[in-house]
Amino acid sequence: MHRFLTLIPILFLLSCATTKPPKQEFRGVWVATVANIDWPKHPEDEVAKKKKDFIDILEFYQNLNFNAAIVQVRTAGDALYPTARAPWSRYLSGTQGEAPKGFDKPLEWMISETHKRGMEFHAWLNPYRATVSLNTSTLSETHDYFQHPDWIVTYGNKNYYNPGLPEVREKFNAIIEELVTNYEIDAIHFDDYFYPYKVEGETFDDAEAYSTYALPGQSLEDWRRSNVDSLVKSVHSTIKKHKPWVQFGISPFGVWKNRDTDPRGSDTKAGQTTYEDLYADPLLWVQQGWLDYLAPQVYWSMDYPVASHKVITKWWAEHAPNTHLYIGNGAYKIKNNPDKAWDRKREIPQQLNFARNLENIDGNIFFSAKSLMGNHEKITRKLQRKLYPLPSENPGPLNQVVRQLQLPAINSATLNSQALNICISHVDRIPRFLSLYRPGKEGPQLIGKQYLSENDIEGCYEFDLDKKYLREDIMIGVSDAYGNKSGLQIIQTN
Repeated sequence: MHRFLTLIPILFLLSCATTKPPKQEFRGVWVATVANIDWPKHPEDEVAKKKKDFIDILEFYQNLNFNAAIVQVRTAGDALYPTARAPWSRYLSGTQGEAPKGFDKPLEWMISETHKRGMEFHAWLNPYRATVSLNTSTLSETHDYFQHPDWIVTYGNKNYYNPGLPEVREKFNAIIEELVTNYEIDAIHFDDYFYPYKVEGETFDDAEAYSTYALPGQSLEDWRRSNVDSLVKSVHSTIKKHKPWVQFGISPFGVWKNRDTDPRGSDTKAGQTTYEDLYADPLLWVQQGWLDYLAPQVYWSMDYPVASHKVITKWWAEHAPNTHLYIGNGAYKIKNNPDKAWDRKREIPQQLNFARNLENIDGNIFFSAKSLMGNHEKITRKLQRKLYPLPSENPGPLNQVVRQLQLPAINSATLNSQALNICISHVDRIPRFLSLYRPGKEGPQLIGKQYLSENDIEGCYEFDLDKKYLREDIMIGVSDAYGNKSGLQIIQTN
């Protein structure tokens, strides 16, 4: 192996390649920690088991060529990382407020392990859920339920932060600021829980805040939506102020409005809607440029009469053109739902193919991680062979800053069997991926990638190559956190 056998800059415009599957596509999975849905399997497991279980999730989805893990780091006023702003989560340690023994920096570790596998790490937070039940005996005395009881509204069988209070928004912004500045995350992510889903016969008691903060003549409904808008706008500003390349994404409930209440709504009959019941207006957030991506939860089957996946997906594609749009797929329903469509192995593949054939849709996210890890080999085989046979580029943030990237220096490169080991140096302070390409009919074809830490300007990386690529010219290039790409350079091996 020559140290520098060939160094040939190839100024390909990679985005010109048109292949199926698409060259750039978001492929994400939600990793839920609330109630130990996905991870940890049990809060009192040994640290070694917790780590193994998390790595098992990553490697399962890495083998399917997914490129992002959306990991829940705040479930209900708690945290899965050390912070003075919230108690440790009991889902991690067994007791809220107690640090997990022998696992001092779990978030830092999870980010590192995710990045090692060439996947982005999106930190998923629930802004307004304060408790998961009315049993407060499991709460730490440092929880906001005790520290700021005036912030809390009891509704149904849970406690919630009052979105109408400026202090609540200020604290949550401080939480976001801490995460963005202290951790090498790729995105901040919110789910669909804003104001709570309505409970018949119950009233969300925010009358005092409404009388204090509402504008003259402003209705309760519009005031509530304005509170959520304010949070979204301020979180976006906080993120971009510190690290403008870190993305902000939200995954709202799948139906904005039904057509029977608004002609702009979808042809659905959803019992609740994100605009009217959760007081969230994702169309406004997209119009205002406050999001890098939107991921509506379209958890129904293709032709479900009340809320068809096909109808809703098409509606979002037509109404949210100014952002990256990812479709949330309800993999948790496979063989686990009264709708018999979910018993068919083709349901999820049909949903993915449908989204790919629509304009403005840039990928998919699966809920949740454990859903495909069960006895669903026929579905995962279809994903691996037909839908996700090769890696895919991750979409970058919308506020892309155009930058010129220098080609990395190759310090060494060796090929042992089918493992290509490359050591490189680069000068970029906001790198993202070291990518491996092969020649393709329509331009270079991505066949592997490794995450580049913003803290390391040099490193060694291993790529496992398919035998069919061993006789071809293999090229590498780097991209930054904004999605800019360098030229390519060919690596020749003996």
